[in-house]
Amino acid sequence: LAVKDPTAVERANLLNMAKLSIKGLIESALSFGRTLDSDYPPLQQFFVVMEHCLKHGLKVRKSFLSYNKTIWGPLELVEKLYPEAEEIAASVRDLPGLKTPLGRARAWLRLALMQKKMADYLRCLIIQRDLLSEFYEYHALMMEEEGAVIVGLLVGLNVIDANLCVKGEDLDSQVGVIDFSMYLKSDDDIGGKERNVQIAAILDQKNYVEELNRQLNSTVSSLHARVDSLEKSNTKLIEELAIAKNNIIKLQEENHQLRSENTLILMKTQHHLEATKVDVEAELQTYKHSRQGLDEMYNEARRQLREESQLRQDMENELVVQVSMKHEIELAMKLLEKDIHEKQDTLIGLRQQLDEVKAINMEMYQKLQVSEDAMKEKNEIIGRLEDKTNQINATMKQLEQRLQQAEKAQTEAEAEDEKLKQEYVNKSESLQKEFSQKEKQLLQLETDLKIEKEWRQTLEDDLQKEKETVSHLRIETQEIINLKKEFLKLQEKNKQLKRVCQDQEAALQELASKLSESKLKIEDIKEANKALQGQVWLKDKEATHCKLCEKEFSLSKRKHHCRNCGEIFCNACSDNELPLPSSPKPVRVCDSCHAILIQRCSSNVP
Repeated sequence: LAVKDPTAVERANLLNMAKLSIKGLIESALSFGRTLDSDYPPLQQFFVVMEHCLKHGLKVRKSFLSYNKTIWGPLELVEKLYPEAEEIAASVRDLPGLKTPLGRARAWLRLALMQKKMADYLRCLIIQRDLLSEFYEYHALMMEEEGAVIVGLLVGLNVIDANLCVKGEDLDSQVGVIDFSMYLKSDDDIGGKERNVQIAAILDQKNYVEELNRQLNSTVSSLHARVDSLEKSNTKLIEELAIAKNNIIKLQEENHQLRSENTLILMKTQHHLEATKVDVEAELQTYKHSRQGLDEMYNEARRQLREESQLRQDMENELVVQVSMKHEIELAMKLLEKDIHEKQDTLIGLRQQLDEVKAINMEMYQKLQVSEDAMKEKNEIIGRLEDKTNQINATMKQLEQRLQQAEKAQTEAEAEDEKLKQEYVNKSESLQKEFSQKEKQLLQLETDLKIEKEWRQTLEDDLQKEKETVSHLRIETQEIINLKKEFLKLQEKNKQLKRVCQDQEAALQELASKLSESKLKIEDIKEANKALQGQVWLKDKEATHCKLCEKEFSLSKRKHHCRNCGEIFCNACSDNELPLPSSPKPVRVCDSCHAILIQRCSSNVP
């Protein structure tokens, strides 16, 4: 036999206990028929079971003095994940009688049950597995699938109303022991099942009627609010219409004034324009005659300037060519000097070698005199050395010949350089003389140009004055044109305001018609509400056939209940649909009274 995992067995047992406690709590609460207190035994057992489920697989956290193992840590985490849980957490922390984290966790569970949001809070906690891993082991109930099943079972507790007093209760010292005797079956429980079913049906009908009344009250209040808003908007529109009428009257008066002023300005500008046109024509003729003579003189001076500038440009180009030739000669001289210096260095090196050879010869000669015995052995060495000296002497002669040739080439280059310098000096003197003559001619031309410029400046000043007068006249004409445009814009605004006034009057008429329709609808709803108070739902067993077609209800033929006349129809007979602004889909309507039909489930729950 395979050995079962003890943690899996624990999770299964806790899940079964949670199922039994939640089922027993819901059944007993429905049979009890009113809000539950904190002394109710099934409710106390439910909290004990939930405490055991939350404690399963909880990690031991080290504190400063001892080891701590409480469920307040993960429950406190819900505040960060679900913003609506901040109110519960704050109220739990503010309770004066609670001293331990376990007591705070018990108070939190009771407040969450009263809010009917325990399933939502724990679902947010289960989704965040990475955060839960800080508080629970990997095999804990909250980390496995059983935790999600328990959260789904907790949704059923939303049908229970609980009124628990947390402030005066001692939650720190309570002992959490599960009482299994409550979940054992007896003969009385089997006999009372039919009574519980009847009580459940009555409670369902009661809850449905309360929900229907609540919806009707909300619709009535929303309609009242709409009526108030429409009345306020109607008064505002009336006030705006009166203001718009006053503005239209003022604009019409301003329009008449502007028209009269516009006619006066047009008359004045026409007289002024006729006078200015005559003056401008006469001045233009005189200006044309003077302009022709000035243009001829200006063209001649410009032609002479171009010729002189061309001559000057040619002279400058020749100077640039001469300067570039001089730079090239200087570069050739520098290269020759470098070659001469290199040859002198080689000559100095050869002379040093000669001196060294001479010194060696002297030493050898002295050694020959001192040692006559070694003379015979070293005669051959001396002969070889003499051959080397002869070769060195021959190379020395060749180098001296090359040096003489280089000196001759240097003298010839210096003579050529002096000739080029002399020619360059002569040319530069002649160019300077020509340049001075040209400068004198330029000065004369500049003086003539200054005189012509002054004369032209006076003519341009006169022209500028004439242009200013013409521009003033143009500005005045532009102002007249702008006034015409503004007048046209005012006319368009007047037409627009008239259109807006007509539209507002039409909108007021439409609003009045809608208000009357809404008041009639409110009266119809009130009458339907009064008629509904006396109606009683038929039982699901009694309603077996449709009222119109008299066919038996089935899965394809669903039941639809009229909230006004109390009749029950099938979905085939209730084909009439009505679009509503509050719902995206159209709703089904009763054939006899035209009220909204409500679909009924098979379990007799609306």
